[in-house]
Parts: sequence; structure tokens; C-alpha cells
Amino acid sequence: MGSCSWGVGSREWAITNYQLPITNYQLPITNYQLPITNYQLPKFIMSKPAIDNKDAEAIIAAQQSVAVCDRSHWGRIKVSGDDRLRFLHNQSTNDFQSLKPGQGCDTVFVSSTARTIDLATAYVRDDAVILLVSPNRREFLIEWLDKYIFFADKVELADITNYTCTFSLIGPKSHGIIETLTAGELTGKPYGSHQVYTISSAEGVRIAVGSGLASPGYTLNFPVTDKEVVWQKLLKLGAVEMSETAWEMLRVLEGRPVPEKELTDDYNPLEVGLWQTVSFSKGCYIGQETIARLNTYKGVKQNLWGIRLNAAVEAGTMITIGEEKVGKITSYTETNDGYFGLGYIRTKAGGVGLKVQVGEAEGEVVTIPFVSHEYPA
Repeated sequence: MGSCSWGVGSREWAITNYQLPITNYQLPITNYQLPITNYQLPKFIMSKPAIDNKDAEAIIAAQQSVAVCDRSHWGRIKVSGDDRLRFLHNQSTNDFQSLKPGQGCDTVFVSSTARTIDLATAYVRDDAVILLVSPNRREFLIEWLDKYIFFADKVELADITNYTCTFSLIGPKSHGIIETLTAGELTGKPYGSHQVYTISSAEGVRIAVGSGLASPGYTLNFPVTDKEVVWQKLLKLGAVEMSETAWEMLRVLEGRPVPEKELTDDYNPLEVGLWQTVSFSKGCYIGQETIARLNTYKGVKQNLWGIRLNAAVEAGTMITIGEEKVGKITSYTETNDGYFGLGYIRTKAGGVGLKVQVGEAEGEVVTIPFVSHEYPA
């Protein structure tokens, strides 16, 4: 115990030492609380917005006002020569022979068995046709088209992607911007109609009707040297910048098909629902026999639909009704409004309003504005 000379201090020293185990004893309680904190983390993560604010604003702008998206990474192929219209007429689904300079159309390049390669937009000029093609199909299409140019054909192909730019104005108020740019005469013109205008110091800006999606809008093609001038002018006029991520979300919501997802060796243009890109009155072209037969005998066995979901899924997930597989998800996106996918479903299974299972998620089949599934009258 020590001598009495320690007095009260000796007892206080002993008490202090005695309290240390109590402090140590409390540590496990603190440690015990840690798993509770960890357990709450998933709830915090799930409460975060599905997309960032800029992308959400861009999608709202495209739906309610106007957005602008830089699509310069898409491919641009120049097809020139006296036989250019006949050549494209024979190599794709739409009617090029009837088109005049200043007109345009969407067309599908297909294999000999009518399997989809790409959905392209064509603009007919006085001296050439400009094809706007998917980013991952530019090189393939140039090589593929070149195989069908024979010795006597007056056709030349040129990849002008690196020398040009493409912007898309998307939304109901895009017409106002076009009128401000003195291109108001395009308003109300058929899809693909186009003319050349000057924007600020940028000359040779070709503005065409159509946004590239189902939403109203316009597509601008011009030399790469004028990119910054045109971009800043459009922003100044009120267009909201749309990222590639937001474009992809809107693409899925509106149902525009793209290669390696909706456009593959597994599907033909009628299954996709690209009826507006197919001419049934023109002559022979690659894949024509198969497409004509499907139309004549109403032989389309599957259709591309939108699917509103109650949970996240992955592309490639099977679509089922009970134990029966009826289709497959091809694209998926998540917005602040919920989960949405694109997928092919067997025609016999049903269409709009159909309740389906997609993995662990439940879904309902809905229409998508970019495509149609009505046979022509």
C-alpha cells in the first residue's frame, strides 16, 4: 500500500487506475455499433440520383425545349460519281432513284439474308450523297460497299469523318433556333430535307430536318474548322448541351436501334420496326427477296418493344412469361423516372400491355416512338 505520507493522493491514484478497465470495457460496445453503420450504406447509395443533373437537364430540354448534341464521332461517308444514286438504290432498303438534291431519307444496309448492318441517314446533294452512319460501322461500311463497286460503275467512296462535324438539335423548340438562323423555310419540310446556310462566320452549314431520334429537331453538317463557332452560337441561342451519355439514354427511351444491340445478324428491318426505311415498290436490292416475303406473308416473328421495368437489369437478359422464354433485352437505361429497356419479343406472345419477367425484375411492354409494327396497307 505504501507509507502514510501518500495520504489521500494515494487513494486517488488507486481509483484512477481502477477506472481504466471500465473505459476499456466500453470499447467493444463502440465496435459493436460499426456493423449497423455499414448496414445503412446501401440505402444511402440507392438514394443517389440515377443520373447527374446535367444529363437530366439535357433530357428534359430535349423533351420540352431544345438540346444540342455533338455527334461528330458518327461516321460520314461521301458517295460520288454519276452512278451514286443507282448504286445506293441497289445496296440498301430505301428508294434512292426518286430522290432529288435537297432531299434525304433513312435507309438500312442489310446482308443477303436481310440481316441488319446499320441504319444510316442519307443526304442527296448536287454532286454527291452524304451518309451519316453509326460510329462503329464507318470502316466496315466503306469496305462492304467497296466490294459491290464493279469496274464499269462510276462510284467513288470517301471517308470525310475527320474533316466534318455533325450536331443535332433536339426538341420542340428547335424550330425557333432554326428560324433565328434564317433557316425557317425548313420548318414543316419532309424528313431529310436540307439546305446550306451561314451561321455567324461559318459558311457551308448544311441543316437538315430530323434530329436522329424520334423527337423533332434538325441535324447540322459542316467543316470541322467551324465547329467552335457553330457550337457557341447554338448555346447562345438557348440550346442545352447534351452529352453522349444523355443521348444514349434518350435513344433507348425513344427506341432508336443501333448496331451490336438492336441491329445484328439476328434481326431484319421489319422485326426492328423500320418500315419507314423500306421501299416495297422499287426493284431488286441486297436482301430484297427476304424482306418482300416477310411483308407479303406477314411473316414477322418478333418485334422490338420498349419495356418499363421495376428494377435494374442487364442487356442480354432473357424475357419470360412464366417459364417460357419469349425474348431478350438488347439495351437498358436508368433515368430519374425509373428503369427502361429495349427488347425483342415474339409476336405470338403479345405486344403493348404485356406483363413480362426480366430476370428478377417485372416489366410491362410499351410502345417506342422511333419504330412501328404495322404492316403497310
